[in-house]
Amino acid sequence: MHLADDLHLTYCTNIHPGEAWEEVRSSLATYGPELKQRLCPERPFGIGLRLSNLAAVELQEGNRLAAFRDALERDGLYVFTLNGFPYGSFHREKVKEMVHAPDWRTRERGDYTIRLAQILAGLLPADVSEGSISTSPLSYKPWLDGTAAAAAPDWAACVAQLVRVTQALLATEEETGKYIHVDLEPEPDGLLETAGEVCAFFRDHLLAGGAEQVAAAAGLSQEAARAVLLRYVGVCLDTCHMAIAYETPHDFVGQLASMGIRIGKVQISSALKIPLAGAGQPAGLAVEDLPAALAPYMESTYLHQVIQRNADGSLTRYRDLPDALAGLPAEGVAAREWRVHFHVPVFTANCGAFGSTQQDILDTLAVLAQNRFTNHLEIETYTWDVLPSHLKQDLADSIVREFTWTRQVLPARYAGRDVSQ
Repeated sequence: MHLADDLHLTYCTNIHPGEAWEEVRSSLATYGPELKQRLCPERPFGIGLRLSNLAAVELQEGNRLAAFRDALERDGLYVFTLNGFPYGSFHREKVKEMVHAPDWRTRERGDYTIRLAQILAGLLPADVSEGSISTSPLSYKPWLDGTAAAAAPDWAACVAQLVRVTQALLATEEETGKYIHVDLEPEPDGLLETAGEVCAFFRDHLLAGGAEQVAAAAGLSQEAARAVLLRYVGVCLDTCHMAIAYETPHDFVGQLASMGIRIGKVQISSALKIPLAGAGQPAGLAVEDLPAALAPYMESTYLHQVIQRNADGSLTRYRDLPDALAGLPAEGVAAREWRVHFHVPVFTANCGAFGSTQQDILDTLAVLAQNRFTNHLEIETYTWDVLPSHLKQDLADSIVREFTWTRQVLPARYAGRDVSQ
């Protein structure tokens, strides 16, 4: 939906299973009109569309894209952002680290993203000139050699694909007037995980070697080439991922802004937050109670990384929830908190024995009120299929409840002033 001052709010359709185009079309036909009627019956309702590579290829066949655009207009829906992170399957089978494959070292990832840009340019309404595509944080960190010398070809390969995409996005804007940017999404164990790692990648790789490539291809100065890269390559701030890394939105946004890096989209999402009892901190869950309390969250589809904050402020990282439980600290070790990469409903401050990182959403929206750093907001709780039973409701009711909560906590300048497209 279109809020005041050209701010758009949607939810991501990655919550609906389906990899082929017909499955995607069917889920949109099921949920789109109902959600529009319940949430903004008098106005167009925005969709954050997730397309696998298979669905994207199928959508570009024949007249499907034109037919889909017509169906969106007929139903009062519009698409302004795409989720281009998962290339392949994302539901009802083991995904884990393969959500990053193929990564940004490969031509397949570049081709997929260009395909999504072509689709988005064809779907953006006439009066919506900006579109966003969120994507993976380049790769899965354990897949790359940790030494700088050995990893150099991998960084160069990522940059080469992002340069290809940048050139395609520049051409798209020149041809259609539609401004579309691709936004890297830092997440736990991603090659880009924190604001500092994002800034280092831009400084040491994208704006160095990448600017040289853009300058040579387009006949631009180095300064102009850097500006082109910063226009079309940005960051997707996922509030769940940021909170798991114990970063604050003020610092995250500030670090990126200091380098001129755009935040193209905010994904509104929440993680599990578990205070642990220990010396000097009696409130919290006892370490020995964690296995039983977390049993409902032990599922095999997605990675659920855990980052542990210790009494001295240091962080201990675990690849997945089973690894964290297997490595439980012995009695007396100064673990003070766990944050678990398990998306829980954004309206939920408490998840039974646990809390959530909901406050980080509120803090991000507060920073947004002070410094309008993005035009796109997307609610992204994709775990409805695997949530514990006490957090599950009817899916449409759950989506409506997430929208209702989000609009209630949005800064007043946006929340109460919906405008028609």
